[in-house]
Amino acid sequence: MFNKNAILLFVILFISLPQYAFAWGETLSEIGNTVVKGTEKLGQKTVETGKNVGTYAGVGATAKEIDHDSDIALGKLLKQTPAAAELYNKAKGVLIYPRILKAGLGVGGQHGKGVLRQNGKSIGYYDTIAVSYGLQAGGQSFGYAMFFMDDKGLDYLLSSQGWELGVGPSFVIVDEGMAKTLTTTTVKDSIYVFVFSQKGLMAGAGLQGSKISKIHPK
Repeated sequence: MFNKNAILLFVILFISLPQYAFAWGETLSEIGNTVVKGTEKLGQKTVETGKNVGTYAGVGATAKEIDHDSDIALGKLLKQTPAAAELYNKAKGVLIYPRILKAGLGVGGQHGKGVLRQNGKSIGYYDTIAVSYGLQAGGQSFGYAMFFMDDKGLDYLLSSQGWELGVGPSFVIVDEGMAKTLTTTTVKDSIYVFVFSQKGLMAGAGLQGSKISKIHPK
Protein backbone atom coordinates (compact mmCIF):
# COMPACT_ATOMS: atom_id res chain seq x y z
CA MET A 1 0.00 0.00 0.00
CA PHE A 2 1.54 3.32 -1.07
CA ASN A 3 1.89 6.14 1.41
CA LYS A 4 0.49 9.20 -0.37
CA ASN A 5 2.80 11.71 1.34
CA ALA A 6 5.84 9.62 0.40
CA ILE A 7 4.63 9.44 -3.20
CA LEU A 8 4.11 13.20 -3.32
CA LEU A 9 7.66 13.79 -2.09
CA PHE A 10 9.04 11.30 -4.61
CA VAL A 11 7.11 12.87 -7.45
CA ILE A 12 8.27 16.39 -6.61
CA LEU A 13 11.91 15.30 -6.46
CA PHE A 14 11.69 13.09 -9.53
CA ILE A 15 10.12 15.60 -11.87
CA SER A 16 12.20 18.51 -10.58
CA LEU A 17 15.61 17.11 -11.58
CA PRO A 18 18.35 19.15 -13.17
CA GLN A 19 17.43 22.82 -12.82
CA TYR A 20 13.80 21.82 -12.23
CA ALA A 21 13.39 21.24 -15.94
CA PHE A 22 13.36 17.50 -16.62
CA ALA A 23 10.61 15.97 -18.69
CA TRP A 24 10.84 12.91 -20.90
CA GLY A 25 9.92 13.57 -24.51
CA GLU A 26 11.16 17.17 -24.40
CA THR A 27 14.82 18.04 -24.90
CA LEU A 28 16.77 20.14 -22.45
CA SER A 29 17.72 22.47 -25.29
CA GLU A 30 14.03 23.27 -25.86
CA ILE A 31 13.49 23.92 -22.17
CA GLY A 32 16.60 26.05 -21.87
CA ASN A 33 16.10 28.31 -24.89
CA THR A 34 17.05 31.92 -24.32
CA VAL A 35 14.03 34.14 -23.90
CA VAL A 36 13.71 37.15 -26.13
CA LYS A 37 11.84 39.57 -23.92
CA GLY A 38 9.64 42.47 -24.86
CA THR A 39 6.36 44.10 -23.97
CA GLU A 40 3.19 44.34 -25.96
CA LYS A 41 -0.08 46.17 -25.50
CA LEU A 42 -2.93 43.65 -25.48
CA GLY A 43 -6.29 45.31 -25.00
CA GLN A 44 -6.13 47.48 -21.89
CA LYS A 45 -3.12 45.83 -20.33
CA THR A 46 0.57 45.56 -21.14
CA VAL A 47 2.18 42.15 -20.73
CA GLU A 48 5.67 40.79 -21.22
CA THR A 49 6.09 38.61 -24.27
CA GLY A 50 8.87 36.25 -25.26
CA LYS A 51 10.07 33.79 -27.84
CA ASN A 52 9.95 30.86 -25.47
CA VAL A 53 9.58 29.93 -21.82
CA GLY A 54 13.23 29.60 -20.96
CA THR A 55 13.18 28.42 -17.36
CA TYR A 56 11.06 26.26 -15.11
CA ALA A 57 9.66 27.78 -11.91
CA GLY A 58 10.02 24.58 -9.91
CA VAL A 59 10.89 23.55 -6.38
CA GLY A 60 12.75 26.38 -4.64
CA ALA A 61 11.82 28.99 -7.25
CA THR A 62 11.65 32.55 -5.96
CA ALA A 63 8.68 34.84 -6.42
CA LYS A 64 10.69 36.81 -8.95
CA GLU A 65 11.40 33.68 -10.99
CA ILE A 66 7.77 32.59 -10.92
CA ASP A 67 6.67 36.07 -12.01
CA HIS A 68 9.24 36.15 -14.81
CA ASP A 69 8.22 32.79 -16.28
CA SER A 70 4.53 33.60 -15.87
CA ASP A 71 4.92 36.93 -17.67
CA ILE A 72 6.45 35.24 -20.68
CA ALA A 73 4.04 32.30 -20.77
CA LEU A 74 1.00 34.57 -20.41
CA GLY A 75 2.31 36.99 -23.01
CA LYS A 76 2.77 34.18 -25.50
CA LEU A 77 -0.71 32.80 -24.81
CA LEU A 78 -2.40 36.18 -25.22
CA LYS A 79 -0.50 36.92 -28.40
CA GLN A 80 -1.33 33.58 -30.02
CA THR A 81 -4.91 33.20 -28.74
CA PRO A 82 -7.23 36.20 -29.29
CA ALA A 83 -9.94 34.65 -27.08
CA ALA A 84 -7.53 34.53 -24.14
CA ALA A 85 -6.53 38.16 -24.74
CA GLU A 86 -10.18 39.24 -24.77
CA LEU A 87 -11.02 37.35 -21.57
CA TYR A 88 -7.88 38.66 -19.89
CA ASN A 89 -9.12 42.22 -20.05
CA LYS A 90 -12.42 41.31 -18.35
CA ALA A 91 -11.22 38.67 -15.87
CA LYS A 92 -11.39 39.32 -12.13
CA GLY A 93 -8.14 37.41 -11.78
CA VAL A 94 -5.85 35.03 -13.66
CA LEU A 95 -3.88 32.12 -12.19
CA ILE A 96 -0.88 31.31 -14.39
CA TYR A 97 1.21 28.16 -14.25
CA PRO A 98 3.98 28.70 -16.83
CA ARG A 99 5.31 25.13 -16.77
CA ILE A 100 4.02 21.97 -15.14
CA LEU A 101 6.11 18.83 -15.44
CA LYS A 102 4.31 15.51 -15.70
CA ALA A 103 6.28 12.26 -15.53
CA GLY A 104 5.91 8.72 -14.32
CA LEU A 105 6.80 5.07 -14.47
CA GLY A 106 3.97 3.04 -12.95
CA VAL A 107 3.40 5.78 -10.38
CA GLY A 108 3.46 9.27 -11.79
CA GLY A 109 2.63 12.83 -11.00
CA GLN A 110 2.87 16.44 -11.97
CA HIS A 111 4.06 19.57 -10.25
CA GLY A 112 4.43 23.27 -10.96
CA LYS A 113 4.32 26.73 -9.42
CA GLY A 114 2.36 29.74 -10.52
CA VAL A 115 1.06 33.17 -9.63
CA LEU A 116 -2.36 34.77 -9.23
CA ARG A 117 -2.69 38.13 -10.94
CA GLN A 118 -5.36 40.75 -10.36
CA ASN A 119 -5.34 43.97 -12.39
CA GLY A 120 -1.91 42.99 -13.65
CA LYS A 121 -0.41 42.68 -10.15
CA SER A 122 0.75 39.53 -8.36
CA ILE A 123 -1.39 38.92 -5.28
CA GLY A 124 -0.47 35.34 -4.38
CA TYR A 125 1.57 32.29 -5.37
CA TYR A 126 0.32 28.72 -5.71
CA ASP A 127 1.70 25.30 -6.45
CA THR A 128 -0.13 22.42 -8.07
CA ILE A 129 0.52 18.73 -7.61
CA ALA A 130 -1.17 15.50 -8.62
CA VAL A 131 -0.44 11.79 -8.32
CA SER A 132 -1.56 9.12 -10.75
CA TYR A 133 -1.35 5.33 -10.73
CA GLY A 134 -1.34 2.72 -13.45
CA LEU A 135 0.61 1.83 -16.55
CA GLN A 136 2.47 4.90 -17.70
CA ALA A 137 5.95 5.71 -18.84
CA GLY A 138 7.34 8.99 -20.09
CA GLY A 139 6.58 12.61 -19.46
CA GLN A 140 5.50 15.93 -20.82
CA SER A 141 5.45 19.56 -19.88
CA PHE A 142 2.62 22.03 -20.22
CA GLY A 143 1.22 25.14 -18.60
CA TYR A 144 -2.16 26.68 -18.08
CA ALA A 145 -3.89 29.95 -17.31
CA MET A 146 -7.11 29.96 -15.31
CA PHE A 147 -9.34 32.98 -15.96
CA PHE A 148 -11.79 33.88 -13.17
CA MET A 149 -14.63 35.77 -14.82
CA ASP A 150 -16.57 36.58 -11.64
CA ASP A 151 -15.94 37.01 -7.93
CA LYS A 152 -17.48 33.67 -6.98
CA GLY A 153 -14.73 31.51 -8.42
CA LEU A 154 -11.96 33.88 -7.37
CA ASP A 155 -13.24 34.11 -3.80
CA TYR A 156 -13.27 30.31 -3.58
CA LEU A 157 -9.59 30.15 -4.55
CA LEU A 158 -8.64 32.92 -2.13
CA SER A 159 -10.51 31.39 0.80
CA SER A 160 -9.71 27.70 0.24
CA GLN A 161 -6.98 25.93 2.18
CA GLY A 162 -6.30 23.76 -0.85
CA TRP A 163 -8.46 23.40 -3.94
CA GLU A 164 -8.70 19.97 -5.56
CA LEU A 165 -9.85 20.53 -9.13
CA GLY A 166 -13.08 18.68 -9.71
CA VAL A 167 -14.34 19.54 -6.22
CA GLY A 168 -15.85 22.99 -5.77
CA PRO A 169 -16.29 25.45 -8.64
CA SER A 170 -16.57 23.93 -12.10
CA PHE A 171 -14.37 25.14 -14.91
CA VAL A 172 -14.33 24.97 -18.69
CA ILE A 173 -11.27 23.83 -20.65
CA VAL A 174 -10.94 25.97 -23.76
CA ASP A 175 -9.75 23.89 -26.71
CA GLU A 176 -8.80 25.14 -30.15
CA GLY A 177 -12.37 24.88 -31.43
CA MET A 178 -13.90 26.83 -28.57
CA ALA A 179 -11.13 29.42 -28.72
CA LYS A 180 -12.24 30.38 -32.22
CA THR A 181 -15.71 31.45 -31.07
CA LEU A 182 -15.25 32.42 -27.43
CA THR A 183 -15.70 36.12 -26.65
CA THR A 184 -16.67 38.13 -23.60
CA THR A 185 -20.23 38.28 -24.95
CA THR A 186 -20.50 34.48 -25.11
CA VAL A 187 -18.92 33.84 -21.70
CA LYS A 188 -21.42 32.08 -19.42
CA ASP A 189 -19.23 30.20 -16.93
CA SER A 190 -17.27 31.39 -13.92
CA ILE A 191 -13.87 29.92 -14.80
CA TYR A 192 -12.16 29.24 -18.13
CA VAL A 193 -8.86 27.39 -18.45
CA PHE A 194 -6.43 27.58 -21.36
CA VAL A 195 -3.98 24.66 -21.30
CA PHE A 196 -0.95 25.21 -23.51
CA SER A 197 2.38 23.75 -24.53
CA GLN A 198 5.18 24.98 -26.75
CA LYS A 199 3.01 24.00 -29.73
CA GLY A 200 -0.20 25.76 -28.67
CA LEU A 201 -3.47 24.91 -26.94
CA MET A 202 -3.93 21.42 -25.52
CA ALA A 203 -6.78 19.36 -24.09
CA GLY A 204 -7.25 19.06 -20.31
CA ALA A 205 -3.90 17.29 -19.72
CA GLY A 206 -5.23 15.64 -16.57
CA LEU A 207 -6.11 18.71 -14.52
CA GLN A 208 -8.95 16.92 -12.71
CA GLY A 209 -7.79 15.78 -9.29
CA SER A 210 -4.75 18.07 -9.12
CA LYS A 211 -4.52 20.17 -5.98
CA ILE A 212 -3.82 23.89 -5.85
CA SER A 213 -2.32 25.23 -2.61
CA LYS A 214 -1.03 28.65 -1.61
CA ILE A 215 2.71 29.01 -1.09
CA HIS A 216 4.99 31.79 0.13
CA PRO A 217 8.15 31.89 -2.00
CA LYS A 218 10.92 34.33 -1.10
